[in-house]
Amino acid sequence: MDQSILSSRAVLGMYYARLENPMNAGWIAGVSNLFGSDQASEQYPFLGQMPRMREWLGGRQAKGLRSNSLTIANKHYEATVEIALRDLRRDKTPQLQARMAEFADEGDAHWGTLLSALILAGPSTACYDGQYFFDTDHSEGDSGTQDNDIQVDISAVPGAGSDNTPSFPNAAQMQAAIVKGVAQILSFKDDRGRPMNSNAKRFLVTVPVGLYMPAIASLSAINLAALQQNINPVQAAGLSIDVQMMPELTWTDSFAVWRTDSPIKGLIRQNETNPMVKMKDERSEFAFDNDAIQIGIDAWRGADYGLWQRACYVTMV
Repeated sequence: MDQSILSSRAVLGMYYARLENPMNAGWIAGVSNLFGSDQASEQYPFLGQMPRMREWLGGRQAKGLRSNSLTIANKHYEATVEIALRDLRRDKTPQLQARMAEFADEGDAHWGTLLSALILAGPSTACYDGQYFFDTDHSEGDSGTQDNDIQVDISAVPGAGSDNTPSFPNAAQMQAAIVKGVAQILSFKDDRGRPMNSNAKRFLVTVPVGLYMPAIASLSAINLAALQQNINPVQAAGLSIDVQMMPELTWTDSFAVWRTDSPIKGLIRQNETNPMVKMKDERSEFAFDNDAIQIGIDAWRGADYGLWQRACYVTMV
């Protein structure tokens, strides 16, 4: 084989080599469930909460399930990269390896793009119950009215300076706002009036770029004593709170808190096909006409809102 020419097969090998070492996007699995699909769309019935065990008195007492549902359609997505044959001939291996690594990561990164768009639109887009995903008046069955779109007045936080604003909070103010968001999630009840998140231990805070450093600073300062001001000490013990910066978020004074350790999560990813690779190699008519090769990936997938009770939108005022 002529080693002076880097072949399209070698470039494709770079792509598959990267797939064996996928990018780290742990936050995606934390805020969303992944479900397979084998048709154009899938229906997700949100049937309320299952009944809990009770003392057997007077026979069984069957409880009906509430019927809310959501339909998610699969859409067709693609990405295609073009590589000049002269670059293969000149053996730009290091550069091509870097570019193909980015290309291979796109399959996972695309989930992040879809979920970030959902998070950004949450205050103005309806979810399965007909209310905005982040809203002030969710209600199901015996839950009462519940609010996962809250405001936190940070001006009264001790240590606030005259130069601190909702878009430029200090660590103490950001800490207070995050704790309020966590406490709000812990307060949510199901359609039978029972606490939904009483066993929650892990949370994620998704922030825009401008709030990332205040969030990092606040979490380094959060301790049990601070949490006890807002959350029952038994619940506070062992809580873990992480931060994820999202450049896609255009918010300036707000962020979202998510419970990440629940079986059913706040967002849904639906996968009909994994990214499939297709190529027009150096022997193709395209290469003859354009002196280049093309490598493309495409997938059928979708994403939408899951349980609003797993998230809280916090605006600092």
